[in-house]
Amino acid sequence: MIFLRPCLAWRRICLHSAALAALSGSFLNPANAQPWIDIRAFGPFVCRADFLLSGHERIFADLARIQEDLVHHLQIPPAQERIEIYLFRSRAQYDQYLNRWFPNVPYRRALYVKNKGPGMVLAYFSDSLDTDMRHECTHALLHASLPMVPLWLDEGLAEYFENPPDERATGSPHRKGLRWSLRLGQLPSLERLEAKRQLSEMGRVEYRAAWAWTHFLLHGPPAAQQELVRYLADVRQRTPPGQFSDRLQQRLPDPSGQLVRHIKQHFP
Repeated sequence: MIFLRPCLAWRRICLHSAALAALSGSFLNPANAQPWIDIRAFGPFVCRADFLLSGHERIFADLARIQEDLVHHLQIPPAQERIEIYLFRSRAQYDQYLNRWFPNVPYRRALYVKNKGPGMVLAYFSDSLDTDMRHECTHALLHASLPMVPLWLDEGLAEYFENPPDERATGSPHRKGLRWSLRLGQLPSLERLEAKRQLSEMGRVEYRAAWAWTHFLLHGPPAAQQELVRYLADVRQRTPPGQFSDRLQQRLPDPSGQLVRHIKQHFP
């Protein structure tokens, strides 16, 4: 059985599957199937590229910063397993690799693959490489630290951390659409997000709402972030955490109203 998990339905796909080998009858070891030109190891990541990585060190610093910020904001341990990154100099090389190893996967610009072994991030060199890497590696870091991440939070954190470090708190492509949603009275309900079980149910509105709630939890009332930390601590300890919306309602009066005020204050 294969599960396809799109990080952005129109842009990327993440794969999390206990039977990922079914994607290819010859799934052996993708790391040994390519003449890699450059290999870098930093933190939990091992990056293999078929081009020289000199001049691209900034993205490595961004990924290290994401790991630090996840530990700081969520109080989760650093990644507990290695994460493999495969980078290709061109879309043609990337396509060739995917055709060999993941022939049945719908095409996307970047992939996060999680099997029983280390997580894998695959992407090709483009103007969006840094954004793609930050997004996909956020998924990889979360799943290397936690046994489970709710869909809305998994995508909300990836949407948040895909932005450059100095733009995460104040800038996002979601801001404009979110303001219009608020003007139309379309509140991004956390309960509706939690009800989403399949990524086919996640569209632009849902991703925008996931980002908005994530921003609120990280930059809103201290009690909101504290409850998120407690929730993830239960997840880490494999204690049934319950619905996060119920827990947040017990800690904060009118969370949805506070979310609206938070967005209006931070993004006037």
